Amino acid sequence: MSGKHPAPGLPTDERAVAWQAASLLLDYPDEILLSRLDLISSLAERLPGAVGDPLRATIRELESSSLPALQQEYVETFDTRRRHNLFLTYFAHGDTRRRGVALLRFKQTYLRSGFILDESELPDHLCVVLEYAATVDQRLGWGLLLDHRAGLELLRLSLADAGSKWLGALEAVTATLPPLRGDEWAAIQRLAAEGPPQEEVGLTPYATPAFDPVTLPMPTFPGARR
Repeated sequence: MSGKHPAPGLPTDERAVAWQAASLLLDYPDEILLSRLDLISSLAERLPGAVGDPLRATIRELESSSLPALQQEYVETFDTRRRHNLFLTYFAHGDTRRRGVALLRFKQTYLRSGFILDESELPDHLCVVLEYAATVDQRLGWGLLLDHRAGLELLRLSLADAGSKWLGALEAVTATLPPLRGDEWAAIQRLAAEGPPQEEVGLTPYATPAFDPVTLPMPTFPGARR
């Protein structure tokens, strides 16, 4: 992992709000999330436009549909399309044996902060990574996001091509990160052309974590414990 400190730009408190808001908006929609959209929107208004505007765009999209329709579209978006995968190691490793090592690195990073995830949650799910970065250890979380920047960008581009309701949340996340370098663009182009590796190794089924968005930017973190 890079271990780099967050670059200058957003203050740490604004970065935490942006990441936590995106984490909540990218999670499986339920009644609790819909009841908190006004709170998330009010906090997004305090962020710079490049970050706050796309967050509010996703909020407007979520507000425009019924909950059953949102849930169906969420499943169709993130559970049935390889390029819309919210599990960060999938873009680099697919369902190959190397992915198990990559997942272990996420767990080891969390352990450095005194966090242990329940076995029901995979540690590379973007919602988990964003909430960890926002509420537990911003420096180590920043490193995880940078290490998987190519996958994040491919996810953003894929959601843009699909006209997804959740595009704004991804745009907000990438807006908090440094500009892409040449080698990162090359990795994105390779991923776009080839897609993730497809060797099947029988990984356990993916479980999408659910969070309780009571307050921002310091919500509860089910599945993790000190």
